[in-house]
Amino acid sequence: MTTAKAPSAAPLSGWLILDKPRGMGSTQGVSAVKRVLRQNGYAKTKVGHGGTLDPLAEGVLPIALGEATKLAGRMLDASKIYAFTIAFGAETSTLDTEGEVIATSDVRPSLAAVEAVLARFTGPIEQVPPAYSALKVDGQRAYDRARAGEVVELPARAVTIYALEISDGLQTGALSEITLIAHVSKGTYIRSLARDIAQALGTCGHVTYLRRTKAGPFIEAQAISLDLLDETAKGRGLEDLLLPLEAGLDDIPALNLDQTSAQAVRQGRVLSDMPQSSGLYLAKLGSVPVALMEISDGTATVVRGFNLPDVAE
Repeated sequence: MTTAKAPSAAPLSGWLILDKPRGMGSTQGVSAVKRVLRQNGYAKTKVGHGGTLDPLAEGVLPIALGEATKLAGRMLDASKIYAFTIAFGAETSTLDTEGEVIATSDVRPSLAAVEAVLARFTGPIEQVPPAYSALKVDGQRAYDRARAGEVVELPARAVTIYALEISDGLQTGALSEITLIAHVSKGTYIRSLARDIAQALGTCGHVTYLRRTKAGPFIEAQAISLDLLDETAKGRGLEDLLLPLEAGLDDIPALNLDQTSAQAVRQGRVLSDMPQSSGLYLAKLGSVPVALMEISDGTATVVRGFNLPDVAE
């Protein structure tokens, strides 16, 4: 007979990668994690998310716990990968299945036509965000203004589409829909991309399916369902699902410190005469992250300090 482990007395620090279900907002995902922690006796822990995912979208939602919340902002700047389906023939007010139809077309593109147009949407592009978005217009969210019946006009913004490809290239004839895979920069709206691709094909369209498969360094294979999260927490095993804080910094080289240097860094002091090249580093004492540090011309300064114990309890 196995017994549940006692929850840690200290707040957890690290990443839980949720497989967010359709219909749940990102802040609701954060609230769900907080509730699971609270109901299962874990210490009060700061929780945040690493990048908004629309309620109608599903997939990878990084949830930062404890000291990892200091890195959540970095996730906003990270690139993302999405799988999405465009249904041709109708454009909606929200550019997805929630809105009312505002335009229709009898044109249905061929697979060859879709393949030919994708190059126009790869690389640096300009796109107009959806009227139903969280962007602010004169202090109000665009979607609030749009829902109030206002005509919302947002300026075009520069984004980058690193890769854009067809998920299934076996279809023939006129297409009623197509599923694409897009690797995009921060600030890219997939709904706008779908709208613009459909228009370039001489028709109109909207998104019927949207799944994020990668957010920064976090991938779909690491994502867990809310049911698994809850079940694991009841067995006091959340630590087994938790990815370390540094998992969000896989592109940052390590800077190994001794005890004296680590103490200086924790006090916010500058380290001098560093032989490393200039750039951002993850300073560590053994395996424990101490701080994000910026080295410039041999001088290392603290960008963000972490309050983690030297020895895991």
